[in-house]
Amino acid sequence: MANRHLARSVVLQSLFEWDFRDHNDGILSDAIGRNASEFASGNSDIKFMEELGAGVVKKRPEIDTIITKAAPDWPLDKISVVDRNVLRIGLYELLFADREEVPAKVAINEAIELAKSFGGENSGKFVNGVLGSVYKELGEPGKDAVSKKKDDKFNVPFDKMPIVKLGGAVVFSRHEGEIHLALVHDVFGRWTLSKGGLEDGEDVKAGTIRKIKEEIGVDVKILKELAANEYVATHPEKGKLRKQVTYFLAETSYGPLTLKKTGGLDKAQWFKAGEIGELNFYDDMMPIMAKAIKLIPKK
Repeated sequence: MANRHLARSVVLQSLFEWDFRDHNDGILSDAIGRNASEFASGNSDIKFMEELGAGVVKKRPEIDTIITKAAPDWPLDKISVVDRNVLRIGLYELLFADREEVPAKVAINEAIELAKSFGGENSGKFVNGVLGSVYKELGEPGKDAVSKKKDDKFNVPFDKMPIVKLGGAVVFSRHEGEIHLALVHDVFGRWTLSKGGLEDGEDVKAGTIRKIKEEIGVDVKILKELAANEYVATHPEKGKLRKQVTYFLAETSYGPLTLKKTGGLDKAQWFKAGEIGELNFYDDMMPIMAKAIKLIPKK
């Protein structure tokens, strides 16, 4: 077993103990030293183990929030202790490690191998799905190293992927003589539009009104359809999905926004229309925002 893979195995076993014993601060370092001596006595990479373990613990709040975002159907406390800590190691190396020392693909592949070795029957696929979702949000660094694995739900052809329909809207209101837009902020640091999944057979406008009410607590009136787009997302259990989103222009009364507590979003806020250009958006959102602002009726 390669030195670094063995070192990660030691860190995983130590994090398991640390997590199982309620995150006792004094446990992790002792556990790494003890497990390294027992399971990796010939491995001289103890510094790497200590730095990896300490890094995971330091960044755990951010990492756990991202796990919740990337695996929305799996509350953190319902993920097995092994899978949870494999994900923490993988996400730490994917997001915070030196990319030249640990390329993104290496971080993901190492985590998958840990999951297969120490987790359950489906742990490898679960970890692959969660890390793959985050990897896509990062812009797929190093994506030339494409997996050759075939015939599973994470590698189905585009035209065979299940379709999930969503509705979203540019929500605006008039306040003190100015146009304000209601936006939500996700755990990846981007401002975006309120949206959500539609029920089977649900009218897209009615479903969009329902989801916006659920997500940010306001009643909206749909005025116009703005755009429709499609993208591929990775669900840790369902595999690759085609998400088809219809966006509308919607009006509401100005007032407090009440964000639904979810793992993916951390705030909802009103912005004046002139402030939008200074915000960090996903690239595909800006044309929709620009079109919406032009179409807002004048009073």
